[in-house]
Amino acid sequence: MSSPLTILVIVIAYLSFVLKLGPALMSKRSAFELRTLLVVYNILQVAMSVFIFSIGTDLILQNGLIIPRQCTIDSAELKMKTASIIYYYFYAKLSELIDTVFFVLRKRDRQISFLHVYHHTYALVISWYILKYEPVYSTIFLSTFNSFIHIIMYAYYGLAAFPNLTKYLWWKNYITKMQLVQFFLMVVQMILSHMFSHCKTSYVLLAALILNILLFMYLFSRFYTREYNKSQKNAINKAPLNVEINNDENKKFN
Repeated sequence: MSSPLTILVIVIAYLSFVLKLGPALMSKRSAFELRTLLVVYNILQVAMSVFIFSIGTDLILQNGLIIPRQCTIDSAELKMKTASIIYYYFYAKLSELIDTVFFVLRKRDRQISFLHVYHHTYALVISWYILKYEPVYSTIFLSTFNSFIHIIMYAYYGLAAFPNLTKYLWWKNYITKMQLVQFFLMVVQMILSHMFSHCKTSYVLLAALILNILLFMYLFSRFYTREYNKSQKNAINKAPLNVEINNDENKKFN
């Protein structure tokens, strides 16, 4: 944390591998299955998210979503708990880079989208910045709510590693909806914190967070619309085929 050099090297290495080196390395190789590794990884991610969510929720229940008093007051314990949650959240974002590495090794190129790569890169960099320069209480809601979403998301990924369970995972679309609700509530909470709390972020960080959250809302909405429309079209396209097959079968018996 003493220098941005370490995080810069990590980001460059991550982008280089997932965008260039990894695909080139896997181009002439068969995809890895990695089922056991995926299950273990997703269990660990759920455990980390549960931990951050639990301590973040406990802190919010004690102090509220907005602290209408001076940050500098008094409570060294509150400052330490706030910084600790941000610290754990930063390492969670760091570990989540492995998501994309698994996509590369499994040759799931379609999942290595701009949204995916940008989201992981931005989340890591902004959490490092907050931990380094502005570990303030008003960011706790962001990390806590996001960890709650990730409990559900990584539980889904862990179950999806078993092909025989995929037909039961009907709630995939709801994860994206929850993410959109999350972004909206984050914007509202940050604006209210900036208006009514002394324990707030700088204008620079506020602008960076809100502008990027709005971008995420647009990208996630577009992703959801594209995926939903695709599913609808597939269902519609299959219907005439089934009708035609049934008609042909009926003709045989008439």
